[in-house]
Amino acid sequence: MRVVGWNIRAGGGRRVEAIARQVQAWDTDVLVCLEARGTVPGLGLAQHLAEGGLVHQRTTVDPRSPAINAVFIASRWPLTPVRLRLGPAEPRRWLPVRVLVPEAAGGPFALGGLHVPNFVPDRARKFAYLDALHALARRWRGGPAMLIGDTNTGRAGLDEESPVFDARHDAWMVAMARAGWPDIFRERYPQAREFTWYSPNAGNGFRLDQAFVNRALQPRVVGVRHEWGRDAGDARRDALSDHAALIVDLVPARGRDA
Repeated sequence: MRVVGWNIRAGGGRRVEAIARQVQAWDTDVLVCLEARGTVPGLGLAQHLAEGGLVHQRTTVDPRSPAINAVFIASRWPLTPVRLRLGPAEPRRWLPVRVLVPEAAGGPFALGGLHVPNFVPDRARKFAYLDALHALARRWRGGPAMLIGDTNTGRAGLDEESPVFDARHDAWMVAMARAGWPDIFRERYPQAREFTWYSPNAGNGFRLDQAFVNRALQPRVVGVRHEWGRDAGDARRDALSDHAALIVDLVPARGRDA
């Protein structure tokens, strides 16, 4: 099965049909969408995804403010809410669910869709979110789980082409791994330099998008990669979004039939 995390940029706008086609081309089973919106294009995206088989959907969109960025999850299997005492105090930017995957396909797991605020203009808000994720990871007792999305964070000197991530960002990434929730791409590719977003002015690359997978789910991860969305009518790297998608492939747990 395949989980895709993707920041689609400002709700998708006129790109939503092409975004939905790309999600389907990736053979996506569960999509975690960042910068989703409840606007007309956003509702259209949800409909296109449902028509493609991702019929179970949950979102943090506030219908009173549909144009504000939110988290949206679409799945082939039912989604149920996860009630947590810990976690970021950011209702628009944090969506924990349980994906009710059939036993034959691996069984259920918890999934947290996340979009960490940037530290411009509010550095304290960003670190409060990161600290809450780390506290949740340290105390997690809920079985197999993955946190996936846009953290606006990375390893200093490795996930950046120009220096942005300071010692505190770097320490947070290390702390998540020590808590048993490594950035699964970095776990598999310790020295790889791949970038999921480029600054619009200077063109510097950063790897801002990660999946943190706990020990109970790690044995089921068989692949992880970044991939830019493609539009047949537009050759630009960022034709569909200014972020690359993060694609994580899982297999059934040992002892279960595929």
